[in-house]
Amino acid sequence: MAQVTGVGGIFIKSHDPRSLGIWYREHLGVAYKEGEGAGFSWKDDPKADEGMSVFNVLSQDTTYFQPSTAPFMINFRVDDLDGLLAKLSSEGVQIDPKREDADYGRFAWIYDPDGNKIELWQPL
Repeated sequence: MAQVTGVGGIFIKSHDPRSLGIWYREHLGVAYKEGEGAGFSWKDDPKADEGMSVFNVLSQDTTYFQPSTAPFMINFRVDDLDGLLAKLSSEGVQIDPKREDADYGRFAWIYDPDGNKIELWQPL
């Protein structure tokens, strides 16, 4: 099934945390529970490399997060980028037209209802 399979750990602010948490559950398959958030277990990651999370600090003047004005961006590991993008498109989720292929996977970007840019990564 086209869905998120992992993330290192990201915490975000929202004017409506409950609705935003439900949005992540309904559209991306994140196992969000109100008051608890969501957790991903490495043993559940279907990739042979047993998963990976990356943390990086970028310059304050980076344009990588644009058009989002948030001081963060979430990178979600996904199992089927094309399938997930098709699903999200049919659900009316805003999808950035940009795509990127790299030595270590394929990338696409979407936006949640608060305008936060989300990076989707399908490892090779």
